[in-house]
Amino acid sequence: MSRRGGGGRRPDSRRDQPTQAPAPSFQRGGGGAAGPRGRGRQGQRGGAGRGSHSGSGAAPSSPHTASTSTAPAPSSPSVSASASAPSSSSVSTLVEETEQKLTLAAPAAATLPPSSSQAMRFPVRPGFGTVGKKCVVRANHFMVQLAERDIHHYDVSITPEVTSKKINRQIISQLINLYRLTHLGERMPAYDGMKSIYTAGPLPFESKEFIIKLPDSDPRPSSSTRPRRERQFRVVIRLASKPDLYTLQQFLLRRHFEAPYEVIQVLDVVLRAAPSEKHTVVGRSFFSTDLGPVGQLGDGVEYWRGYFQSLRPTQMGLSLNIDVSARSFYEPILVTEFVQYYCRDLSRPLSDQVRLKVKKALKGIKVVLTHMEYNKSYKITGISSEPMSRLMFTDDNATRLSVVQYFRQRYNIGLQFTSLPALVAGSEARPIYLPMELSRIAAGQRYTKRLNERQVTALLRATCQRPRDREANIRMMARTNAYNEDTLVNKEFGIQVADGLTSVDARILPAPMKMFNGGRVEVWTCVNFSTRLNRDVPFQFCQGLVDMCNSKGMVFNPRPVIPISSSNPNQIEKALVDVHNRTAQQGKQLQMLIIILPDVSGSYGRIKRVCETELGIVSQCCQPRQASRLNMQYFENVALKINVKVGGRNTVLVDAVQKRIPLVTDRPTIIFGADVTHPQPGEDSSPSIAAVVASMDWPEVTKYRGLVSAQAHHEEIIQDLYKSTQDPQRGLVHGGMIRELLIAFRRSTNFKPHRIIFYRDGVSEGQFSQVLLHEMNAIRQACASLEEGYAPPVTFVVVQKRHHTRLFPADHNRRDLTDRSGNILPGTVVDTHICHPTEFDFYLNSHAGIQGTSRPTHYHVLYDENRFTADGLQVLTNNLCYTYARCTRSVSIVPPAYYAHLAAFRARYYIEDETSAGGSTGGSRSTAERSLAIRPLPVIKDNVKDVMFYC
Repeated sequence: MSRRGGGGRRPDSRRDQPTQAPAPSFQRGGGGAAGPRGRGRQGQRGGAGRGSHSGSGAAPSSPHTASTSTAPAPSSPSVSASASAPSSSSVSTLVEETEQKLTLAAPAAATLPPSSSQAMRFPVRPGFGTVGKKCVVRANHFMVQLAERDIHHYDVSITPEVTSKKINRQIISQLINLYRLTHLGERMPAYDGMKSIYTAGPLPFESKEFIIKLPDSDPRPSSSTRPRRERQFRVVIRLASKPDLYTLQQFLLRRHFEAPYEVIQVLDVVLRAAPSEKHTVVGRSFFSTDLGPVGQLGDGVEYWRGYFQSLRPTQMGLSLNIDVSARSFYEPILVTEFVQYYCRDLSRPLSDQVRLKVKKALKGIKVVLTHMEYNKSYKITGISSEPMSRLMFTDDNATRLSVVQYFRQRYNIGLQFTSLPALVAGSEARPIYLPMELSRIAAGQRYTKRLNERQVTALLRATCQRPRDREANIRMMARTNAYNEDTLVNKEFGIQVADGLTSVDARILPAPMKMFNGGRVEVWTCVNFSTRLNRDVPFQFCQGLVDMCNSKGMVFNPRPVIPISSSNPNQIEKALVDVHNRTAQQGKQLQMLIIILPDVSGSYGRIKRVCETELGIVSQCCQPRQASRLNMQYFENVALKINVKVGGRNTVLVDAVQKRIPLVTDRPTIIFGADVTHPQPGEDSSPSIAAVVASMDWPEVTKYRGLVSAQAHHEEIIQDLYKSTQDPQRGLVHGGMIRELLIAFRRSTNFKPHRIIFYRDGVSEGQFSQVLLHEMNAIRQACASLEEGYAPPVTFVVVQKRHHTRLFPADHNRRDLTDRSGNILPGTVVDTHICHPTEFDFYLNSHAGIQGTSRPTHYHVLYDENRFTADGLQVLTNNLCYTYARCTRSVSIVPPAYYAHLAAFRARYYIEDETSAGGSTGGSRSTAERSLAIRPLPVIKDNVKDVMFYC
């Protein structure tokens, strides 16, 4: 059956039909299994510590404890029945050839602006899109005007070296206060908090040394017998360079292709100078209790409101991107209050399990002692294994005593929670012991650990804002910042920031026509691991699910191959093996195993690992609480997942079937999606996981095969796109994920790809060049390893979701310009005004809003041998967003990139003993993952890889 996704269709004049090959000609050469590739002074103590510091406030410890180029796109080679294996030399030279093509090739058009011969060049915008209904939206970009200034950059060195930006700023602020009117020639410098200051004109020297004194950080009040000490710093300022505003002007006028990031950095530092002094800085964002009400997230964590700020070059000139934000911080509470979130009864010793959780939660944070006359802070390194009543040390008089005895004798404080361990600060050799009940968590500390599910829900609920409200808050934040009233910004550097958001021309792309292809399920069964469900529920649930699948167009056998059964949740692996064996005894391959999960979470990852990497079973997990409701909407959601897992298609574009999609359906085209997911903060030894998916059906481009690979911790470049090894018997053996997927495409379609479209998720702007160079080389090598001279044209598109551009309706009251949530309509695309001055990028809001403010996805083309038009790539990307397998609506990110993320997320279950709720509700993992050494991922069985198992 067919259905309309919303709007009309666009005809295509290019309808060349490919010649079908008699047989696949790719040589295998070794397979492509994925595997890992590695990469390869204490201050004074004042806690329960050393007695030599009188009045320190803590118990002393024993001393002995311890471009693209615009070159013509290469034509795809004709499909042949056989091909000789490429030599190793032809593959190895591709690295040099691709690098030269990406970095040094001269633009073909004589009218292109000049550019450094060393710069990585990305494709020039091929024009602006015209398809769709024109409209106007507002973007949270504020125009920036510049006056002529003679900018100078000076290096700053501070001796002794200081690692704290806060202290650095105090030093330079003191220097400016003392010498601005004299040695600095009345200039007001902008300081970045590290090694650079910038001025709007020359200083009266090229190099000069200053001696700056700051009060000592010791918080104890001074007295007649102990005057307050000062710290002395030697500051040397030397001229480094003279950034030229003219180069920025030429770039913004599109007369030069290289963005003068040094100049933009200067202006960004100037605009960030004042808020950096007043607020807590987190990356490019600022947070403060003054910027909005503080909210509670639970478990000793709160959130602060703030804003993001970034200066960006755009088509309309410089713009300041401002967005409201929120960030989690530790609550400034007593440590005993914090520990009560983990253990209610503090009168008893902590269990080993709780003690380890508390140690992990507190490690690295600063606490302030409450029993001192002054605020003395310490950084926590751990907690003691013994309770304070039994924790002994030797004081300065060589007397052995406990922490409890020390505080009673020294401070006349009787500790209440003596069964609790002590906080440990200082070094392992000279620890300092601090009672939890006398230690308060210092205010303003970021909570960098993973939020649990309840905290995430609370944060989203508290910060979710409708578009109208979010836009108003952004306006208010910009007014509060008062950039034009800032002396450094406006008077010294001549920068003016517009008061209002920017109006931007946009278009609403039509939704595509769609149709459904149902899959077939003949061999299936169900196993129930829930002990709380009524015995009839699994049968009723399966009956309802089968009926739903058949009603949606699938062919689903109502009789299970073996009877539906219930099994012990403590013997999951045994039950799964038993189901597999009983099915095999009938000489059949199980197509689908429906699993009702145990009542207690924690089994989902183990089930998926056993099914997909050991037994070769495609499974669908369901939550017992959902199964018991027999809800039709839930049946429909699960049916969508089952359909794609058995080879069906939930959405097929009519234009794809009728071969009317430019640069996709005219010749065999493979569409890739790639992503790298990294471990959560604090999991320093867990590997990153790369995933690559690729379309296996042409021209429909809806079925995606997925491969995964573990790689070094926080390595962003995908290491296993292509690899080669030297085998003593077989010689050079080629492998890697790209190669394996190209072979699979050939087997599935009987065509080899004539064209490659590669959607790469998760790459920041600073990584563009590095990722493109490495991964394009890998794609080229993978192709060449299959057949001499095989080099299909590639379009490489980065997909960015983590940005702060938001688009708002120009009129919030216009029903024809907003959806039910108050957001802009799905299909809204912007490639003007706020986009890159010269390169090929666009913002696409492809989905309908549900709650909060929709975030458009930013697509940036880094390489384009297929020579897409603006309309061609925008319409293709938007239409693909209607083909996502897990729902019938359009989604916010192009599905190949979405699938890659799902596949990488699934692979993490294979290697980590985590406790996830899992199942079809889409619940996220709620506990920390264990750190594991990098090792190859378990190999997914071939029959599982043949379907979209990760959905």
